Amino acid sequence: MGHGEETGIIPRFCEELFSRVELLKSKEMVKINVEISFFEIYNEKIHDLLASVKEKSAKKPSLKVREHPVLGPYVEGLSTYVVNSFEDVEGWITLGNKNRATACTGMNDKSSRSHSVFTIVLTQSKTERIEGTDHEHCTNSKINLVDLAGSERQSQAQTTGERLREGANINKSLMALGKVISLLSEQSVTNKKRKIFIPYRDSVLTWLLKESLGGNSKTAMIATISPANHHVEETLSTLRYPFIIDFLYCHIFK
Repeated sequence: MGHGEETGIIPRFCEELFSRVELLKSKEMVKINVEISFFEIYNEKIHDLLASVKEKSAKKPSLKVREHPVLGPYVEGLSTYVVNSFEDVEGWITLGNKNRATACTGMNDKSSRSHSVFTIVLTQSKTERIEGTDHEHCTNSKINLVDLAGSERQSQAQTTGERLREGANINKSLMALGKVISLLSEQSVTNKKRKIFIPYRDSVLTWLLKESLGGNSKTAMIATISPANHHVEETLSTLRYPFIIDFLYCHIFK
């Protein structure tokens, strides 16, 4: 999620996206609209990272998760913004990162205390003339770029009070994510016709990522690990997630 001189994966992805959008516009008669939103999951509560807060000490309002019968889970009342360039996106990412919950722990002087989800909705519309009549075709794509907070042990992170509670909620949601991924992979490997109950609602994170993990989608994960010997257990635990995701089977259709 880094920016500036330490550009992270999400800004790099957005920069590449807009370069391809401009290329597509120049080659084909197509209109492209890009909208973004940015929120965090902090202690199982959702906060809009792009919402304006007048006072820095003011408490962030919590948003609720709803489920659409066709589109799946969504965050009610989440602000969305139209962006026309990578510079627009970069500005919103900078604002969102400033509003994100971070704190100093024994393992990291600026530890993320929440998971964040940066969503891009891309709409392509193209007009074709068929037998003298114009027909407009629209294609919608949704991309969820998720920055997961790292799992931590209390003995190493040296957390107490509120930091300890934050760490417990982070670990709980990561365990729920691991369980959902394992069951989806098991369903893919054993028998695609046999339905297994997937406990998406065990955490806010897995509920909101329901369509990204088991719906009409493709899922990819990048694991960030430490080379230090004393972090070997955390490293092995982290590597388990992308290994299992590799077995996920998703049926993609338009």
